[in-house]
Amino acid sequence: MSIRTSLRLFAHLQLLPVLESGEETLVGGQAVMEGVMMRAPHSYCVAVRRPDGEIVTEEMPVARMSEKYPLFKWPVLRGLGTLGQAMGLGIRALKFSTNVMLDDNAEEKSKPVSNTAMAANLIVSLAFFLFLYKFVPLFLATTIGNRVPALHGHMMSTLVDGVIRIAIFLAFLFLISRTKDIRRVFEYHGAEHKVVFNFESGQEVTVENAQKFQTWHPRCGTSFLLVLMVISMLVYMLIPFDGFLAKILSRIALLPVIVGLSYELIRFAAKRQGTFLAWLTAPGLWLQRVTTKPPSDEQAKVAIHAIERAMNLEREQGGELVIA
Repeated sequence: MSIRTSLRLFAHLQLLPVLESGEETLVGGQAVMEGVMMRAPHSYCVAVRRPDGEIVTEEMPVARMSEKYPLFKWPVLRGLGTLGQAMGLGIRALKFSTNVMLDDNAEEKSKPVSNTAMAANLIVSLAFFLFLYKFVPLFLATTIGNRVPALHGHMMSTLVDGVIRIAIFLAFLFLISRTKDIRRVFEYHGAEHKVVFNFESGQEVTVENAQKFQTWHPRCGTSFLLVLMVISMLVYMLIPFDGFLAKILSRIALLPVIVGLSYELIRFAAKRQGTFLAWLTAPGLWLQRVTTKPPSDEQAKVAIHAIERAMNLEREQGGELVIA
C-alpha cells in the first residue's frame, strides 16, 4: 500500500465507530471508501463504485449475535455483542472497499490488503485511540489539577478529563472532515442515512425519494460516541482511584461496561422520543452535520444498490421485511 492509502485506512479505522450503525434493527449501514455497506437482520452487502462507474459488491448471510449466542440477549451484554459484530462487519467492508480501490490503482495492483496488514492497522489504530482518548485527557487533567487546587479533587479532575476528551474528539472530527478523502466518505455516510430513512418510510426506494430525507439519523455511531463519553465521565466519578496508573488501567478495563451502558441508554431513549432522555442524544444529531454531507445522486445509487442486494439476500433466507 502507498502512504496515502495507509493513511486513508488508518483514518477510516479511527472513524469506524462514528460511521457505524450498531443497533439490531431492520436495516443499518456504514460508509466505506467509495461505497456503502448495508446490513439487514440476516444479510450483509457492501457496494463500491469503481472509477469506471461499475458497482461491485460483496454479500453474505449473517446471523444476529443474540441468535447465535443467547447470552447476548441480556441487557448491557447485548450492546457488546451487537456493536462487536457491527465493528467486525465494518472492518470486513472497509477491507473490501480498500482492495477495490487498490485494484484500480496501476501502481498498487495485485497488492491487496492482507489479513496481517489489516490486523497491524487495527493494532496501531487501537493504540492511537487509547493514547488520544484515555492517556492524553487524563494526563492533561492531572497536570491542570496539580496547578489549580480547585480542580485537583477526584470529581473535578474527572470532569476536566471528560471535557478534554470531548474537545479532542470534536477537534479531530472537524479537522479530518476538511480533507477531500474523508469528505467523500462523509458524503457516502449521508447517502447511507438517506436511503435507510427512505426504506423505513415505506416509500419506494429511489434516488429521488432518498434525496428528500435528511442526512442525520438517531442510530448513527456519532450519536452513540457522544453518549458514551458522557456516560464514561459519570462512571469514572464512581471509581475511587487516585493514582495515575490505576486510573488509566481502570478506564481501559471499564470500556466494555461503558459501551454496554451507553447502548442501553441510546436504546431506551430511542423508544421515548420527546422525553428528557431523548434530549440527551440530541447533540449527536447536531454533530452529524459534520460527519454526514449531502450525497450526489451517484452516491445515493450505490447505497440503494447495497440495500437492494442485502434485502434480496434476506428474502432468499425467508426473512420477513416488515416496517414496525
